[in-house]
Formats: sequence, structure tokens, C-alpha cells
Amino acid sequence: MTPQEELAVLLRPAAGGLYLVSTGRAQQLEVQRRIYGAASDADVQARFRASLDRIAGARAILLGIPSDVGAGFLRGSNMGPQAIRTALLDALPDFPERARDLGLVDIGDVFVVPQLLHDDMLSEDQKAASRRALYPGVPEPAASRLPVSPLSIAERALDLVFSINPSVAPIVLGGDHSTALPVARALARARKRPWGIVQPDAHTDLLEERLGVRDCFATWSYHANELVGRGGRLTQVGIRASQRPREHWEGRYGVRQFWAAECRADPEAALDAIVAHVKSTGVEGVYFSNDIDGTDAAYADATGTPEPDGLSPEFVVALIRRLGREVGLIGGDVMEVAPALQPTPESSARTLALAVSYLLETISAVVGARGEPA
Repeated sequence: MTPQEELAVLLRPAAGGLYLVSTGRAQQLEVQRRIYGAASDADVQARFRASLDRIAGARAILLGIPSDVGAGFLRGSNMGPQAIRTALLDALPDFPERARDLGLVDIGDVFVVPQLLHDDMLSEDQKAASRRALYPGVPEPAASRLPVSPLSIAERALDLVFSINPSVAPIVLGGDHSTALPVARALARARKRPWGIVQPDAHTDLLEERLGVRDCFATWSYHANELVGRGGRLTQVGIRASQRPREHWEGRYGVRQFWAAECRADPEAALDAIVAHVKSTGVEGVYFSNDIDGTDAAYADATGTPEPDGLSPEFVVALIRRLGREVGLIGGDVMEVAPALQPTPESSARTLALAVSYLLETISAVVGARGEPA
């Protein structure tokens, strides 16, 4: 198979990554038709396939990973990508045309089997059974090489994208924060120049393992930090829910943290310090991994672990813009949006509106000032 042919097997049209048979299926199809400007399901498929042929000339790609299997206490971020895309179309009905003008190609969704997380956690029998279900039309031995779990599929899909266009910037809609890990792994193989990660988050996500699980929402930053080579190239912003002090994380893992309290006390000084630190690490671009719970729960509480006393939306937007101008964004994401988790009737709409704002700012920073290709 060519890379485009394999991507067409691994992925689904945008907003199609959730496995729906009856409940929710009509809404899913409606969103897909809006995204693709299509009159029929067949037209959706045709336009999805055509989008894969545009990867070679793209400046950035958009990928949904609707998995919450790697989350913890409260789930629901599997609905994030579809809900964000819907809110985006409600706010900007002509967004598909705008994206085309910007060189942004929506390559669809990772298809998620909701009981699976990573292929390394599965037996050979389970992988074989899942392959038969997911790829019935693919003959052996090609089928035996295809991944079946969302993190594994995402990583393979991004490797294929980078094989087509090594300098393209990935923009990802999660999903719980474990879905940022395959992006980091694929970027680590594709980028030849030093790069870093800036992560707004209430939590450190720096556990080496959680209950014996290597890859999940609480461990992804540990692995990503190893991929970028430590040395402060992972910069965490907005931390405030931690059982250990900053000195533990910075001393043990070589990350750099800017806790929420200092960002709230003097936002301008904090922004200056963050950007200065990122520049001091020698990176030539950063991936902006934006957990919505890094923002104060007053603005974004439709998420699995909302926390008070967090970052303001204005601070996060200013950070995206400055990093785009002064360092360059090589990609970014919006993670942990869980629209069904609504402490108040307004929670979902408020959180989704903010997620759309962050997504648009990230797209603008990526395509406007993301530095030279790898």
C-alpha cells in the first residue's frame, strides 16, 4: 500500500472516529456532511480520500483522536473532537474554506475501539481479532502489520503523514492527554532539529507508570520529556494539582515548571519568563500541548479533572501568540475537553467555545510563524 492508501485504511472521515451504530449516529453523519460540504455518505468518503492526497502540499494537518481510554477518574473526552468540530462549524460555517486557504488539511479521525489503548498492552490473539474486525478487506500479510489501538494507530498514521510531508505541522484534537504521546513519538522521529514542548496543564503527568500502565494521561509527559532530551525542553505552565513540590519534578526529571500561582500573580512577567526559558533551551520550535484543565475551571469545567485557581484564557492565548512569533510552533493540540461532563448547564458550551478559540489561535500560530522545516 502507498502511504495514502494505508491512511485511508487506518483513519475515518473527520468526526467518524467514534464507533456508533444507532444512538448518536445521525448526529455524527450530519457533522461529517457539514465538514465536507457533502450531500451523501458516499460523497463524505470521496472527499475524505481526496484530503489525503493533499497532505504533500499541506502546511499543517488536523487529526482527531477520540479516545478517553487513557484517562482516570471521569471520562468523556472521547466526545471532544466531534464536539469541537461542531462548535467550530457553528462559529465559522466557512471554516473548511478558510482551512484550505491556510494550507490546513483535515485528514480525519483515528478510529477508536473504546476498550483498547495501545497495542503493547494486547495479546497476539486480541490484535488478530481486532484486525479482522477493523480491516476485513485488507489481505495478509499487510493486515498483520496494521495497529488496532488508538495510540498505536495515531502514531502509525502520523509516521505516514511525515513520510509524505516531513515538514508538515500536526494539530490534534483529543481525547485524554495520553493522545498527545503518539504525536510526540512521531515528531521525535520526523524532526531533525531540536524541539520542545510547552504544556499548559493543572497536572504534571510525569509519572513513569500508573498502576503498572506505561502509557496513559498521567505518564505521557514523562515519556515526551525523554523524547525531547530533558534539559528543560518540556515546559509546563499552570501546574497546581500536585502531591509533590516543583523542586521534585524539576530536580528529578529536568523539566521546567511555571506554576499557576506565579502566572496569576504577574502574568506579563510570567509570559516573559516562559518565552525566555524556551529560547534558552536552544529549541527551534515547540509543540503546544494544551490540556483544557490548565485553564481555570471557571472558564473550562467540562473536563475530567477541572481545577480552580488556574490560568486565564487571555494568558493562554497570549502564550500561544508569543511562542508563535518568537519561537515558532511546529504543531499543537487541544486536549481533555469532555462536553458531557457539565457541572452547570452552561459548562459544555463555555468550555467548547474556549476550545475553539484555543484551536484557532494554535492554527494561526502554526501556519503563521512556525519556523523553518525540519
